[in-house]
Amino acid sequence: MSHPSFADVRDELIAKPGKSFDLSKRPTRHPKLFEDKKEAATCLKRDAAAIDELQDKLYAERGQALLVVLQGMDCAGKSGTIRKVFALTSPLGITIRAFKAPTEQEAARDYLWRIHGAVPAKGHIGIFDRSHYEDVLVVKVRKFAPKEAIERRYDEINAFEKLLTDSGTRVLKFMLNVGYEEQGIRLAERISEPHKRWKFNPRDLEDRQLWPDFMKAYETAVERCSTTHAPWYIVPSDSRTRRNAMIARIIRGTLENMAPDWPQPDPPLKLEDYDFS
Repeated sequence: MSHPSFADVRDELIAKPGKSFDLSKRPTRHPKLFEDKKEAATCLKRDAAAIDELQDKLYAERGQALLVVLQGMDCAGKSGTIRKVFALTSPLGITIRAFKAPTEQEAARDYLWRIHGAVPAKGHIGIFDRSHYEDVLVVKVRKFAPKEAIERRYDEINAFEKLLTDSGTRVLKFMLNVGYEEQGIRLAERISEPHKRWKFNPRDLEDRQLWPDFMKAYETAVERCSTTHAPWYIVPSDSRTRRNAMIARIIRGTLENMAPDWPQPDPPLKLEDYDFS
């Protein structure tokens, strides 16, 4: 059975830059991509292996970097995505940063200060579990900053991401679009299943009560910040396996387009020039 191509997945999920965006029209279960769950699992395994090989080349080449931004409501599957998509990737070339509420030191500086310090170095894949977008999402919904400050941030974020891409860092942004009902099921699992209880935070239920406000904030962030240099991809996330397969397809395809390769020494090495006896 053939798998959907990188182009197929990209074109289905991308929020087209410069176009109006309606989140309510984006499915949380995709009717076209990966109808068969087993097919999705098979494709995911193959892409995870390919990502590992491509990351090895990226690490050896040290000329480019890739930043993967994972954003979504609680239980959308950010950590699960990292675990599955990068299951086979060497940890040497990966950095992972989970952004929580700013520390006292971070809050004393501009909101991008802690973000810029966490972007991947050349040769690395950097993964953000939440990101600078928290400052136009939860900060906006919870009114932690003035409206005028939040309004400025969309352009500031676009400029920041343009700086990254101009400096050799490709930016991939994924909104994990989980449905309201599915999120409720997953939150309940965090209480009913002992190995998940450590994840439960009563504050998650407070955010759930503000679901319409969060969806509006996401809609604005995607519309204002899906750019040609750093587009947003809206990933149906009610199915964990299909979600992971879609994200892996896009990451693999992006790395292939970046075309990292093994660096060759100059002058070339010759075996006969060295004594290994």
